[in-house]
Amino acid sequence: MSHISRRVFVKGVVATGLFAIAPINLSANTKILERKENEELSGTEFYLSIDKVAVNITGNPAIATAVNGMLAGPTLKWREGDEVTIHVTNNLDESSSIHWHGIILPANMDGVPGISFDGIPAGETFTYKFPIVQSGTYWYHSHSGFQEQTGIYGAIVIEPKVKDPFEYDKEYVISLSDWSDEKPTSIYRKLKLSADYYNFNQRTVGDFFSEVKERGFFSAFNDRKMWNNMAMTDRDLSDVSGYTYTFLMNGQNPAQNFKALFKNGEKIRLRFINSSAMTFFDVQIPGLKMRVVSADGNNVQPVVVDEFRIGVAETYDVIVEPKEDTAYAIFAQSIDRSGYALGSLTYDKNIEAPTPNMDPIPVLTQADMGMSMEMGKKEDKSDGMNMKMGMKKMTTNPMEDKKYPITKLPMKRGVQTTMKAMSPQYRLDDPGVGLRDNGRKVLTYADLRSLHPTTHDKEPDREIILHLTGNMERYMWSINGIKYEDSLPLEFKYGERLRITYINDTMMNHPMHLHGMWSDLESGDDNYLPRKHTINSQPGSKISFRVTVDAKGSWAYHCHLLYHMTDMFRKVVVA
Repeated sequence: MSHISRRVFVKGVVATGLFAIAPINLSANTKILERKENEELSGTEFYLSIDKVAVNITGNPAIATAVNGMLAGPTLKWREGDEVTIHVTNNLDESSSIHWHGIILPANMDGVPGISFDGIPAGETFTYKFPIVQSGTYWYHSHSGFQEQTGIYGAIVIEPKVKDPFEYDKEYVISLSDWSDEKPTSIYRKLKLSADYYNFNQRTVGDFFSEVKERGFFSAFNDRKMWNNMAMTDRDLSDVSGYTYTFLMNGQNPAQNFKALFKNGEKIRLRFINSSAMTFFDVQIPGLKMRVVSADGNNVQPVVVDEFRIGVAETYDVIVEPKEDTAYAIFAQSIDRSGYALGSLTYDKNIEAPTPNMDPIPVLTQADMGMSMEMGKKEDKSDGMNMKMGMKKMTTNPMEDKKYPITKLPMKRGVQTTMKAMSPQYRLDDPGVGLRDNGRKVLTYADLRSLHPTTHDKEPDREIILHLTGNMERYMWSINGIKYEDSLPLEFKYGERLRITYINDTMMNHPMHLHGMWSDLESGDDNYLPRKHTINSQPGSKISFRVTVDAKGSWAYHCHLLYHMTDMFRKVVVA
């Protein structure tokens, strides 16, 4: 276990319990609630409050902003076909909001300040009211400032009208998140000053000499030179790491070890939600196969895996069948291996599973930047290597060669776009950096197929291409090289079928979320396009999906990494 991960694990051990509180110096007028145990709320009318809450997650007292005094907030149980009314009271001294992530609803109920409504002013109540036209696993969170990072999030479970086509005896929500005692404004300021401020996995001189020994001087030197010329490092996997983050499972740190209990012979449904601000998690339950049955709330043809990567804002439901009298670790490593969230699937609340060893720190390759390198072959006198632009395709996408009219959008190259993928390719069956050839069956987007045929769905009327762009050195993010405040809205036509292609010019994963409409992912089988609300675009790759534009109004469209969202954002207008 690495130094950082060990540090992350022991943070919180000194807190004697989930609700241990130490003195906090605050103004006499500041109202602070005591943290409450998480609970489930069901029905058609709900009363939620947003408050400041005293927490002790790391062994140090801190203040969260939380829903109903809970971190994570209460799980909301709805039923497909009902209409729900939700009264949200903002007890903060600043504006707040709740966005119902992945829920199909009227634009004025979507909960995005500046797009769909004005926000909930301090001390006031806003009432959301909308019909439930779907089922599955979803979540809610603040869309105001950085409040999501400080605790305003919770799970949504919607019971279907027609029973799901798979059997299980018991279910648990597994909400994964990242917590810092630092203020989000402080984290963001540090990233702007130095984008690698939280990255403690940088290469050293010793690493370079090891590469020289393994591959030769010219190969190692030119590899390092390439990354330096792009102002990048091959270990930039997470902007914010376990150096400041403690990774939580249902609001509990690894030392507390969340427990999910089962009885012998039971099938257990685990509803995984990545409700973090910035962290991709790689999830496994060593000793158990996971049967993936749903993605982003929509049932899929079952896929049996050992592990899956869950991007920020995605959800996956799995069915597991634990053996008698055995405890299993629910193990969610951060993508950069700087820490993990941890729980136990166990038959006895007093028995915890052993903590698995963390995987090695992943290293990005030229392939992750849309290139491939042949090292040490046909050495060129100028740089000692032969660079071939154009990465080997990792999957065949039969939709790749289909041509649709392309609507050209403004594109700028400059300070916002210091990175560019030279030959981005579809990589649908690539599990991603750190998961390739690890000896486990890892879920990929190519594995996802809808339960219901899409063969006769309308073909797209047109296509738009969005470049996901950035300047890592200056921590600047944008779409098509244009930050949000300088952009024009994207105009969708009501009733059209649209194809959207992302070209990720950066070395970071970007989980992109289009509000209000489903995204039908081109996963490689035109007959069974899986339906998602959040689509991860891998570094240096491209990926496409289709949208039936069936929701009038103004909608948000953005990367769901919180500190990218400010500028990697667009307003969508449907008319």
